[in-house]
Amino acid sequence: MAEFKTIRASVGARAVEIDEGLRAHMNKVYGTMSVGMLMTFAVAWAVGTSPELLSIFRDPQTLSPNIFGWIVMFAPLIMVFGFGAAINRLSAAAAQLFFYIFAAVMGLSISWIFVAFTGMSIAHVFLITSIAFAGLSLWGYTTKKDISGWGSFLIMGVIGLIVASIVNIFLASPAIMFAISIIGVLIFAGLTAYDTQNIKNTYLQMAHSGDQEWLGKAAIMGALSLYLDFINMFMLLLQLFGSRE
Repeated sequence: MAEFKTIRASVGARAVEIDEGLRAHMNKVYGTMSVGMLMTFAVAWAVGTSPELLSIFRDPQTLSPNIFGWIVMFAPLIMVFGFGAAINRLSAAAAQLFFYIFAAVMGLSISWIFVAFTGMSIAHVFLITSIAFAGLSLWGYTTKKDISGWGSFLIMGVIGLIVASIVNIFLASPAIMFAISIIGVLIFAGLTAYDTQNIKNTYLQMAHSGDQEWLGKAAIMGALSLYLDFINMFMLLLQLFGSRE
């Protein structure tokens, strides 16, 4: 009996340790994501409110991108694929630095919104996105439902959105842009819940390994996933509800 109590106490202590580790892991994910968001909007505001800086990337009047504008437009997409391919060769510190550089580049790519939309509408849409993101992420974290099956469907949806968006750069069709925005919001809403649950489950599966370096990189990857969900949902909602200058 005494041996059984000892085993049960040991199991209970381990469960508490994993639970505390999970909370610390999620705090790091959300904290890293928040810093990245702050960097993105700081860079976007600094460039978007300066005609001299914005002119490096776009025509301040028409907002048409020049060669540098096209580069910063597609750079985040290229960096995401490169990050995924290189993550195993990077240290946790290098991965975090890469994420912050990525966030700054993303700020350059969306800086035009401060010219195209009113500051009040940007703030309103950011607030709406924040509330929606928090609710979806909380649901993904707390739900007992296994939503891992959503992954392949949602990723296929993202690929479809990317292709449609590239095509619409040349077509410039408002109808296609509207459809992309509606469908995109639904896809990234689903991804927010899916990614949150996946981050949680990945930690629970790997916590026993005690590999702090791997867990550190997993937190950065989780932060990147949720960051992309937020920023894409924000941009799509801005297209739908933002008031243009």
